[in-house]
Amino acid sequence: MQFRQQALSKLQSPEELDLPVRYARPQGLLVLAVTLVVMAASSVWAVTGSLSSTLRAPGILTHGQGSYVLQSPVTGQVTRVLAEEGERLAAGAPVLKVRTEQGDKVVRAITAGRVTALVARIGTVVTTGADVATLERVAGSDDPLTAMLYVPADSAATVPVGASVDLTVQSVPTERYGTLRGRVKAIGRAAQSRQKITGFLGDKELAGRFTKDGPPVAVLVRLDPSSATKSGYAWSTAAGPPFALDSMTLATGAFHLAEQRPIDWLLP
Repeated sequence: MQFRQQALSKLQSPEELDLPVRYARPQGLLVLAVTLVVMAASSVWAVTGSLSSTLRAPGILTHGQGSYVLQSPVTGQVTRVLAEEGERLAAGAPVLKVRTEQGDKVVRAITAGRVTALVARIGTVVTTGADVATLERVAGSDDPLTAMLYVPADSAATVPVGASVDLTVQSVPTERYGTLRGRVKAIGRAAQSRQKITGFLGDKELAGRFTKDGPPVAVLVRLDPSSATKSGYAWSTAAGPPFALDSMTLATGAFHLAEQRPIDWLLP
């Protein structure tokens, strides 16, 4: 009853029009002003701003023509190793000498290339068809390096030709010399199996590493040339590393994809 009586008394009382109007406190005005400014800035950014994304993928520096595994055509014991890792060989150049029942035989390079791995050593017994070396095909001494990156198949469609790429090279300290610069030159049309990557790189272990999350798409990156660096290529730092780069060096590429607006307007 007490609350009812108070309500009736309130209804019968004047509307208190003579009381002064209370304005917002300065702190409240400040909060309101900040809120309005943030809302305005957000609206402008939503219309004119853009978002950029980065996609990372593993890969390797290469001359782009692939490698091949040299196999012994005979059975016997290796008596001499006639080539060294890193050496460039002409087609038909001797690689190993093998002692067989029919006499000494020479294992020769099939095509011109650079020796990237020697499996057989002096004293090693090899059989016909055994892997003895891996050679990377190289057209000439001035054949430029490229980067072959292996992008997950479900992300390859987002990578455009011409996109800029920053490469972290395994043999180069990034914190001191920065990253290697390049641009996408070509994108594979289909995902590559482990066997296909092995055939191109001549290395089963690397092929397994690049396909551990499924068959990837190969993306060829052209390195930006520079006459001001020792390596002959452009880096994020002024000079880059004080040495030349070797092919078959692991690298990780960061693709800078095209910027996208945060809001897409729908027009009638």
